[in-house]
Amino acid sequence: MKKALIICAAGMSSSMMAKKTTDFFTNQGKEIELDAVPATQGEQMIKDSDFDLFLISPQTSMYLERFQKNGQEVGKPVVSIPFQAYVPIPSGIEKLVAVVEENI
Repeated sequence: MKKALIICAAGMSSSMMAKKTTDFFTNQGKEIELDAVPATQGEQMIKDSDFDLFLISPQTSMYLERFQKNGQEVGKPVVSIPFQAYVPIPSGIEKLVAVVEENI
C-alpha cells in the first residue's frame, strides 16, 4: 500500500479531498491511501512518517520550498497541488489522482 499525505492550512478541506481520493483509488482497485494534516504538523510528518508522497495544498503554497527541503533531506517527494486538483468534485478528484500517480 502506497500512502500520500496532504498538508493543508487547517486539515479540514484536505481531509475531505483525502477521503474522496482514497475512495476513488479503492474503486479503481489501486492500493493508494491519502490522509491529511495541518501545515503546523507538516515538517515533522515529512521527517518522521512513513508516507511515500507529500502534497502541499494551494493555500499552503508559501511553505512549499521549506517542505521540499525537508523532503529532500529524507528522500521523499513533496509536490504542490494545482488549484484545479483541489476541488471536491469528480473532475477535481481525477486531477488529484493524476498528481498522486505521477509522483508516488
